[in-house]
Amino acid sequence: MEKLLVWLPANVPVGDETVLVHGDYRLDNLIFDSDSPRMLAIVDWELSTLGHPLADFSYHAMLWRIPAGEAGGLLGLDLPALGIPSEAEYIAAYCARTGRAAIDPRVWEFCMAYNLFRIACIRQGILKRVLEGTAASAHAREAGSKARATAELAWRQVEEHLGA
Repeated sequence: MEKLLVWLPANVPVGDETVLVHGDYRLDNLIFDSDSPRMLAIVDWELSTLGHPLADFSYHAMLWRIPAGEAGGLLGLDLPALGIPSEAEYIAAYCARTGRAAIDPRVWEFCMAYNLFRIACIRQGILKRVLEGTAASAHAREAGSKARATAELAWRQVEEHLGA
């Protein structure tokens, strides 16, 4: 966490795009039509703010970097057998759908590291509430116990993809 706290602010990619960002854009916050592959609504907007359009998309796409069996992670699954595109295919589909040119790989990797750092921060906060006896969820201890591993995964993203 300490390394990320220093590295992330010093390496924010230059960008001039600002849009409304949901802040917690994931499948759990989407409502789909029961009869067709169509999204009907996005719920849970209390974290919304202004930010870069890749903030929500990269947060949503973190599943490709998270091990299977943890928080809906896809890493290690046989994606083609499941009919799920690879991360690269998913990014390409996003770009085609939004009219965006290819995403700079360094920007994408920064987004991945940043979002994993966010999750590690959230997990640290959950663990703090567990230790204080104020955690509401029965699964809070388990979620909080993953803070260090999540921060380590974020730092590995930086080391492996961004040369820190």
